[in-house]
Amino acid sequence: MISIYKSTEEHEHKLLKQIDSIEPGCWINIVAPSDQELLFISRKTNVPIDFLKAALDDEETSRIDSDDEKNMLVLLDIPFTEMEDNSLTYDTYPLGIIHTDNLLITVCLKNSKIVSDFIDGKVKSFFTFKRSRFILQILYRVASYYLIYLRQIDKKSLLIERKLHKSMKNKELIQLLSLEKSLVYFSTSLKSNEITLEKMLKLDIMQKYPEDQDILEDVIIENKQAIEMANIYSNILSGTMDAFASVISNNLNIVMKLLASITIVMSIPNMISGMFGMNVRAIPFAEYPYGFWIIFSIILGLSVVTTIFLSKKDMF
Repeated sequence: MISIYKSTEEHEHKLLKQIDSIEPGCWINIVAPSDQELLFISRKTNVPIDFLKAALDDEETSRIDSDDEKNMLVLLDIPFTEMEDNSLTYDTYPLGIIHTDNLLITVCLKNSKIVSDFIDGKVKSFFTFKRSRFILQILYRVASYYLIYLRQIDKKSLLIERKLHKSMKNKELIQLLSLEKSLVYFSTSLKSNEITLEKMLKLDIMQKYPEDQDILEDVIIENKQAIEMANIYSNILSGTMDAFASVISNNLNIVMKLLASITIVMSIPNMISGMFGMNVRAIPFAEYPYGFWIIFSIILGLSVVTTIFLSKKDMF
């Protein structure tokens, strides 16, 4: 899908309008395009097809590239949220930002909240014709969403931990494992983005205006903060999972110990009743009127003594 936008000013109000044709100073947003759409954009903008396809590969890492036509590709990993098995999961996908002489192109496999914020007017001082500033605003938005999702992951892990205190089921451990996997994705993508951002500091278009360089430095600081948060949350979550796995194993041992103790206590009546139930002569108390109650008292006494002994050994 191809959408084209351009910033305009009407009655002293700044507006973002969707237009039908490619014009200088516009922004082309491409989401999950077909091969025909990519060829069309490539011919119209003189942007290499490889630049347009770069963000459509899940395995592409963050990088910067340029060609002889002064087209620059900035490829970043951006955070996404998805619903899976009635649970919110977190992942990353590449976002391609292509800077040309007269327009800007963004390419992604899915609709992103980061890009939607610009379309919905949630970003102030945003103009499609200020291409270098637009790139920096996207980068800042990416770092901000990483921080937002990291806080969500932290809160979600705390809720799951509270459930684990009560249920101690595998379901909660699997949910924690999913969050830990998301943190690994985030941490890897953020470190890759950090290298790309550091390279951008040396680019001519970023050194043209001092304000742009300041914004890029702020983006790098936000990205580093997100990396620290991802590492801290990942370490905490890993330790929590190990602790709860040990607790679940310990609870299983306690249950097995209890069942073994009950089995020992129950085996005493079975042994004695088995011995006195043999079909042989000269069984003690066979002719005695109160023989049954004597044997019953012996069994009961032995069971009580065994129970007290096992209790003192902390078997119950």
